[in-house]
Amino acid sequence: MVWPMPVNVWTVAAAALFTALATGLGAIPFLFLRKGIGRTWLGTSNAIAAGFMLAASVGLLWQGFNLGPVRLALGAFAGAIFIWVFRRVIGENEGLVLGRLAGADARKALVIVAVMTVHSAAEGVGVGVSYGDGARLGLLITIAIAVHNIPEGLAISLVLVPRGATVASAAGWSIFSSLPQPLIAPLAFLFVETFKPLLPAGLGFAAGAMIWMVFSELLPEAIHDAPKRALALGGGISFAVMLGAQLLLFNV
Repeated sequence: MVWPMPVNVWTVAAAALFTALATGLGAIPFLFLRKGIGRTWLGTSNAIAAGFMLAASVGLLWQGFNLGPVRLALGAFAGAIFIWVFRRVIGENEGLVLGRLAGADARKALVIVAVMTVHSAAEGVGVGVSYGDGARLGLLITIAIAVHNIPEGLAISLVLVPRGATVASAAGWSIFSSLPQPLIAPLAFLFVETFKPLLPAGLGFAAGAMIWMVFSELLPEAIHDAPKRALALGGGISFAVMLGAQLLLFNV
């Protein structure tokens, strides 16, 4: 099969923009689930988001281990430290406002958007490097990451919408979190040999940031607000779905 379009920096940027826009689709379920959101559902949504993010972290660590375990470990440590410092910087400022959200809700939203933005940078490298190895592989990785981004957008929406954000703003923040993909992918395509050695560190950085978010922010609140059964089912099912999707899409 002959690739119908030339592979250049513009087509790579367009492909990465497509993967970023797909993230916004994760907010769609909340068009139908908006009513009746209380503390129990808030805790359950945190558990579901934690399952998605933890499974995504496992996939990142597995892929990175095959590329460079030492760089992966250093990246994971740096990612956890980065988000810890970021959380300390924003502190407990009750005057913090993010759209409709304020105080603790705004802090939680800001942290998860930051974590997922860091995560998407590594995916941008993956898209760009894949097109360096040919159009077929690039197209396959583009489709896989676009599909993979939908539950990541859902994870963000699960944190934002139950706290009062609109579905449209949740979709917007989900897309925003993936904007590093169209910004970084063209550079990774142009400088494949430079970016390839950085990929395991980037994957580790993203995984470390997400794992920190899960165990320090999402799970404690989920344990406090959600019934144990909802916590186990929500977190377990979302973890299994995300892990299964990664096995299917990336064959990790």
